[in-house]
Amino acid sequence: MAGRPGPGRIRRRLFLDDELTDRPDYDLVNIVRVPMRPVSPSRSIIVRLVLGVGMIVLSGFIVYLQRDGYQDVAGKPMTLLDSMYHATVSVTTTGFGDISPVSESARLVNILVITPLRMAFLVVLVGTTIEVLTERSRQAFKIQRWRQRLRDHTVVIGYGTKGRAAVDALTGDGVPPGEIVVVDTDAAVLEKASHAGLVTVQGSGSKADVLRLAGAQRAAAVIVAANRDDTAVLVTLTAREVAPKAKIVAAVRESEYTHLLEQSGADSVVVSSATAGRLLGVATSTPNVVDMIEDLLTPDEGFAIAEREVEPDEVGGSPRHLRDIVLAVVRNGEMLRAGTADVDSIEENDRLLYIRKA
Repeated sequence: MAGRPGPGRIRRRLFLDDELTDRPDYDLVNIVRVPMRPVSPSRSIIVRLVLGVGMIVLSGFIVYLQRDGYQDVAGKPMTLLDSMYHATVSVTTTGFGDISPVSESARLVNILVITPLRMAFLVVLVGTTIEVLTERSRQAFKIQRWRQRLRDHTVVIGYGTKGRAAVDALTGDGVPPGEIVVVDTDAAVLEKASHAGLVTVQGSGSKADVLRLAGAQRAAAVIVAANRDDTAVLVTLTAREVAPKAKIVAAVRESEYTHLLEQSGADSVVVSSATAGRLLGVATSTPNVVDMIEDLLTPDEGFAIAEREVEPDEVGGSPRHLRDIVLAVVRNGEMLRAGTADVDSIEENDRLLYIRKA
């Protein structure tokens, strides 16, 4: 009879997947997407036209400076207009042959200068294809810089209703979108996240290599917002293996999964069905209380619950005498409600949970 797999075996299973983090940056373009500033199509066309005309004008002046080394079939001396005409038919590869370089210096300039300009002009003409390649190169470069700088960010696994609400709360509380990484398997959902300025990684949050690609091992927090409760347990277990020091917050629909998430490594568990049920019960008798709770949970308008450090002149005083409405004091990682005997006075390393006006 086979025994239960030990922790070492579970760990090996989690890390046996293909190592995405070992792939080169250009191979991650379709998996990781770092938002970039969009380029206007009209601006792109104007830039190409300017580049094309600039190459022709530059070639014309070079030919004009060496006009004595060129021969016209009519035997006329080369003028500036003739030089521009020759540059135009030469760079655009039309090449009528009525004007040709005859001196060695003119031919050398054609080899070293005019021919590279002709090739560059062709590149501009096929700019659509080149732009696609350039876009991939730019994205690969952005991914490389992003992976090097990624520290103390927040990873949001799942960009459904709960995930989007969590991101809105983070950005409303002042977290820059560039410091949030969204992990999801749905490309359409990730497209919306990218348009919101978020870095996205396509893949399953239950796979260790996907989380490492999202930088979970260096993240300050991981939010698990999976659509299924059993998936949330597996994702939390994987996230804790990859990010042993990160704060993991998970959401589930049913409270029966709470202890499984805590055993899997979640620091906080939010039970959405129980919370919604309590709000529904309160709304039947005191709907204004529900409105106030919604206000407090919306950080970018009205009032919000926030956390801050204790100021030096507040040490030793009572939380009830501060200018802010203090709800609780966080001391040594434990939350103590204001008004109890444990928080008659504020200590130096305390943190205050208070009501802030947005």
